[in-house]
Formats: sequence, structure tokens, C-alpha cells
Amino acid sequence: MKLILQSIRKIGLATALSGISLMATSAAQANDVTIGYQGMFNPWKYAIAEKKIEAATGKEIKWRRFDSGAKAMTAVASGAVDLTVAGSSPIAAAVSRGVDIELIWIMENIADAEALVVRDGSNIKKPSDLKGKRIAVPFVSTTHFHTLFAMEQFNLTEKDVKLLNMQPSAINAAWKRGDIDGAFIWDPVLGNLKNTGSVLITSKTLSQWGKPTFDGLVASKEFGKENPEFLSKMIAVIAKTDEEYRSRSADFSPDDPIALAISKLSGGSAEGVTKAIKLYQFPDTDEQLSCKWLGCGKNGSAAKALLSTSEFLKSQGKISQVMPDYSIFVNPYYLENARNKLLFAAE
Repeated sequence: MKLILQSIRKIGLATALSGISLMATSAAQANDVTIGYQGMFNPWKYAIAEKKIEAATGKEIKWRRFDSGAKAMTAVASGAVDLTVAGSSPIAAAVSRGVDIELIWIMENIADAEALVVRDGSNIKKPSDLKGKRIAVPFVSTTHFHTLFAMEQFNLTEKDVKLLNMQPSAINAAWKRGDIDGAFIWDPVLGNLKNTGSVLITSKTLSQWGKPTFDGLVASKEFGKENPEFLSKMIAVIAKTDEEYRSRSADFSPDDPIALAISKLSGGSAEGVTKAIKLYQFPDTDEQLSCKWLGCGKNGSAAKALLSTSEFLKSQGKISQVMPDYSIFVNPYYLENARNKLLFAAE
């Protein structure tokens, strides 16, 4: 009888453990993926609106919008989101501070899509006129980085120019009130400011001066190790959506589904979207894997950009250290995997 009871207990324990294991596996498979995005005008907003990533991966996705890359990177560092879009400056700052993430896709080369705009009536006609003026910018963003770089080139310091840390929506409101003289920002706010202001300099020019900026998709390394197929499938969706835009960019109109999706998720009119999106450059998969972006290790442009950005941020006292090798934060594997498995084939 004792042996029978012991056997029953063992069977019961084994069954219970098996049940717990099955529940854990089921819970892991059912876990939502939380993804952060920002208001930039890019084609992947169409993939978000049409739930194309959910359809391709079979995952439930919680989407979170952030006003700045700094806030997005804080969310990744805390584990609040699994992956997110952010600018190269907040990405560089985050990895330099020890946040364990990897850059897996270049969302866009910023080019002329970010600019320093000065308000009509501010009497700013040339860079030296910025002295004593109030310039708004979201701190730790790509525009903050380029603001500091531009000031260095113009022989101005933060004692000469009053930099104000503001999120895009606050910049828009401050501009209307006349509280600021200028702002370095992106669309849709950039388009609004241009109506009553003029562009002093763009990120494209500053990039050509040696400090390029981009927006990238980053994932926590832990998430990447556990979900490589999800990331490959997601990248394939983004790549195909970018190609869909490129294929009709010459005749891109306000009634295009991509323009309407961007307008809905990012704000601004569809007409404004069609103009502003042309200021960006969206690298194709060949460019992404080349030395122009994710490829070539230390010699790749993405790794070099993160290094040069970090060096500049350290010189400005914004971060305390520079990593010896930023290529360890750039991972083209998921894109390579997507290509090898022919995930880009027509649906």
C-alpha cells in the first residue's frame, strides 16, 4: 500500500510539473511583442496600419508611440519594449551607457528630413545671428546632436545659444506663442514651422560635413537571441513595404494607401506626407548589407556613425565613455537570414 501511495504521489508530481511546463511554454508562445515607433514619415507606418507584421509572424503586437528617441531608448533599457525605432544619436548614447541592444535595420537616412528652422521676425539670417537666441530641440535626439555639431562649426557654445529641451508637440506650441526663435526638428512639426520660418541648415549638409545621422530599428540582444525568426520576418515586411513605396515614389500621391497610413499614425496631412517623405532616403536590402550601412564590421558606415557620434557626445560631456568597437552593436544577421530563406518573395 505504501508503495502504491508513493507511486501515485510521483505520478501526481510528474503530471503537475508537466502541466506547469506546458503552461510556461504556452505562455511563452502567447507572449505579446511590444514595439516602439516614432512620428517620422516612413513607409513602415503602412505595415503597422495594415497589421502586416502580425500577419507575417503570427504574433500579437503592442505598439507604443514615442515622441523622441531618448524616451524610446529608456523604454528598451527598462524592458518596457522589445524593440523600437530611434535615431542614431540616442542609439549611440544608449550603447555607450551599457544598454544591451543591437541595430538590425536602417529605417531611413535622414538627409534633408531634419532641419534647423528659424522663425520669421527672429532676425536670424546667418549662423552668427543665433547668438543670444532661444533654440528648441529634443535632447539626446539626432537633431540635438546635429545642433551641437552645427554650433561647433559656427564657433558657438551653449553659453552663446540658449538650447531648450522640448518634445515635438511642445516645440509646435512654443513656436505658435513666439516663445522660441528656432528649432531643429523633423516632420510633421518641421512642415508646420516652415510655414512661418526658413531653413538655416539641414541634417544633409551636416552629414556631408562628416557627422551622418539615421533612424534605425534596434532590438534588445536578449529578445533577438530568443526570437530570431520573428525579427527576420519583420524585417522582410519592412523591406517589402519600402520597396512598394520606392516603386511608385515618382507618382506618390496623397490618396496612396501608404501616404494615408503615415498621415493617420504620424499626424499631418497626406499632402504634407507626400512632400516630406521625399526628404528621406530608404536604403534597399543590398545597401543595408553593404559597407554603406550594416555590413563590413568596424568599417561599415553604421558602426562608424555610432562611433563618431559617441566621440562627439563625449567631447560635449553628454556621455562618459566611448566603446572601442561599435560594430558589436550592429547585427545584419536577421536581414541575411530573411534573404537566405527567401522571405522577400512576392506574397
